[in-house]
Amino acid sequence: MTQFWSAATKGLSPYIPGEQPRVPDLIKLNTNEHALTPSPRALKAIANESPDALRRYPDPNATSLVTAIAELEGLSPENVFVGNGSDEILAHTFQGLLTSAEELVTPDITYSFYPVWASLYGMQHHKVPLKQDFSVDVDGLCHTNGAVLLANPNAPTGMTVELSELERLISSKPERLVVIDEAYFGFGAASAVQLLGSHQNLLLTRSLSKSHALAGLRVGYALGPGDLIEGLRRIKDSFNSYPLDALAQVGAEAALRDTDWLSDASRLIIENRVFVSEKLEGLGFSVCPSQANFLFAQHPNVSGKVLFEGLRERNILVRRWDYPRIDNYLRITIGTKDQCMMLVEALSEMV
Repeated sequence: MTQFWSAATKGLSPYIPGEQPRVPDLIKLNTNEHALTPSPRALKAIANESPDALRRYPDPNATSLVTAIAELEGLSPENVFVGNGSDEILAHTFQGLLTSAEELVTPDITYSFYPVWASLYGMQHHKVPLKQDFSVDVDGLCHTNGAVLLANPNAPTGMTVELSELERLISSKPERLVVIDEAYFGFGAASAVQLLGSHQNLLLTRSLSKSHALAGLRVGYALGPGDLIEGLRRIKDSFNSYPLDALAQVGAEAALRDTDWLSDASRLIIENRVFVSEKLEGLGFSVCPSQANFLFAQHPNVSGKVLFEGLRERNILVRRWDYPRIDNYLRITIGTKDQCMMLVEALSEMV
């Protein structure tokens, strides 16, 4: 019954999320979920929530969660917006803030949801190619005129842009908005939050899916100047006044306040990332320098497709794309130490 589809619906090529199979004993390293279970404090907060919290509507402003984020980041609550995962926040950002720009500017190899949103909201999309080594071409971004959306660390490479270069980009055209997607915050990359005080054209988005092992809870947040945050609130309250349920709010707040868990968990992921990177390089792989909870790697003698299928046969799931320049690369989520060792053993059998 596609005759009822709008022209915009007919023209969409929707984002394809990573596979979520239900296979026993599968080593799932394809969607960058955290290797550990969440903070015990978060689990306790969810378990202890009152039954009345499920009977009644949740706080539409997530006041306690917003306050916690503001305190942890040294900001005011007016500088914080929360939503149903950072994807929803980015969608609100497109509709409420980015569509006022002439065009959207992103690197050509980045989170593949960005062009979907650009299409959904009718934006022209200008792609600046990554450099030969997959680093972001900051000069190329600076010389464009549109609003910039940049994942830092970038996906799927895991590579970062230094703060000084981010500030140069933000300062290059103060009249345009720069949105930095910090979905992989917490694994070694410096946050641009310290730049917010001196730049009114900067918005940061984050997710608790990766850093806090809460992908199933669907919580994200934005940090920025008050007028940008108010713009997001207007979109939210014109779309869904209750995007975060009561359990998500108390679980997210408890997780964020458990800074010891974040420190310990992040250190473990970084240690495992170094272990896998060194082992892959020893097998002849070229590995991008990552500050995320995944690695992006290729082997000079075995195609990415062959490696992907060989791992799948061994019950290990990673991710790859049939895109130019990266079709031979695998994106490998960093798992537990045992999972990392099984991955390396499997790859050693194929190269």
